[in-house]
Amino acid sequence: MTDLASETGMRRARPLVRRLMRHRWDIRLHHEDRVCDGPLILAGNHVDVIDGPLLATLAPRPVHALTKSEMYVGKTGRFLNWAGQIPVVRHTPDARAVRMGLEVLKAGRVLGIYPEGARDNGLFDTFAHGVGYFALVSGAPVVPVISFGTKAIHLSREDAPPRGARIDMWFGEPIQFDAEMWPRRRAHVADVSDQIQEHLRTALKEAEAETGLILTDRGAA
Repeated sequence: MTDLASETGMRRARPLVRRLMRHRWDIRLHHEDRVCDGPLILAGNHVDVIDGPLLATLAPRPVHALTKSEMYVGKTGRFLNWAGQIPVVRHTPDARAVRMGLEVLKAGRVLGIYPEGARDNGLFDTFAHGVGYFALVSGAPVVPVISFGTKAIHLSREDAPPRGARIDMWFGEPIQFDAEMWPRRRAHVADVSDQIQEHLRTALKEAEAETGLILTDRGAA
């Protein structure tokens, strides 16, 4: 199997899934023009299981998102592979996921990543260094993606937002670093990751100010 994830299934599925999502929820996208051409990293906050499907479906360009390997079972796993998503084994270095992510960027496509590493409060309090590594190796710009409304206070972690709920997806200004060839020092990757983390936190504040929505520490908008 090639390390370049397929884009065919995603392009076929996106129009239908997008219509279904817009029929179910009141979806509002902000600053779609910031999703530029060429290799790109979309880095989003993560409070609910629906965040990934929303990003892959609603972003202006098809997205190959790093997706936890636990999802790759049965029909769900087959669909994710068909849709060009990238399985990643969490909490351990996953060389194959890294190769696939870099191949996506090398091909001029979009890589989706949730730097919090798992569903969290969406405030970027926890932050893995993977996004810094991808940004430093590829030189691709990183665009913040701030989602509101994907989680309501009364819902459990596995519930989707109720029918008719408002969901906002806000795209921030990009941050970019010069590509660095080998050797890449771990301290440099950590520094780049710290800068991206601060950029995403700033983007969250800007999104809250512009939309009037507030992301609480319980993951609700």
